[in-house]
Amino acid sequence: MVQVSEVCPDRINQNLIGLAGKEMVRRAIRAIQRERLIFESKRKADKGGRPDFVTTADRAAQKIYVKLIKECFRGFGIVAEEDNLSLPCTLPGVEAFFTVDPLDGTKAFIRRQSHGVGTMISLVVNDQIVAAFVGDIMTGEIYYYRPGSTKVHRLFGFDEAEQLMIDAQLPLSEQYLLLRDLPTRCGTITRLMTGEESTGLFRDVEVTGGSIGIACARLWKGEVGGVVLNPTTDTPWDACPIWGISQKLGFVFINLCASCSISPFSPKPIKQSQERDTELLIIHESRTKEFQTFLKKPRQNWRYRR
Repeated sequence: MVQVSEVCPDRINQNLIGLAGKEMVRRAIRAIQRERLIFESKRKADKGGRPDFVTTADRAAQKIYVKLIKECFRGFGIVAEEDNLSLPCTLPGVEAFFTVDPLDGTKAFIRRQSHGVGTMISLVVNDQIVAAFVGDIMTGEIYYYRPGSTKVHRLFGFDEAEQLMIDAQLPLSEQYLLLRDLPTRCGTITRLMTGEESTGLFRDVEVTGGSIGIACARLWKGEVGGVVLNPTTDTPWDACPIWGISQKLGFVFINLCASCSISPFSPKPIKQSQERDTELLIIHESRTKEFQTFLKKPRQNWRYRR
């Protein structure tokens, strides 16, 4: 495992990086909360053919992150969403950078939703996601792990924390599958997983929008047993925090191809956006046998193509 203290010129230890990460997210949450009733928004370049927006809250939060990273982590790079900000790492002999998604779920924020609005950062060192922090704007909760830790914590009210644990004995047949779109718009395998109780994999399905980070937090907390992510352009600021926390908790990623085939997906940190043309299922490693058993069930419509 990468020891961040070995590459940081100021010999910052792992615990201090964890404290700094939580404090950055706290300040971003407060800045976004202050903007809830007074923000201004404007349209920016479309994302995947859909309109996308930036608000004064996005910019205020990103300004906080960039300022604190520059002050506390001199020489570390930054890859942030707004204005396509990309600052190179200047540390000798190492590649270390922070990803910054200042406001995850901007359209949900503009609608003044009471859920589905987040803020996320991660730290990547030598192709490893060594730390990640996801903040819920509406509840103030933070989901995170620090460098060198094997645990993921959920922080309540800025001062009370619990370690997140996955119930490996709870079958998917008793849990819900979380989708980002209606089942009728999903691929064949996803629709089959959400079928009738006698043939489906999950108990039922829920559909959610807004922040992808806050959606995945429902998986980390055990509110749902699986998440299907739509084909999309994976960005560093969205992907790295989600992949990092999910992997730390023992979740696995499975490509669900349109041809009804599956393949493992091995998330690796990215510094540039990249296309993903398959749906991506995230389930806990303890449930892979259950998923494989489901795939072997005979079905007349298994060869249906979307």
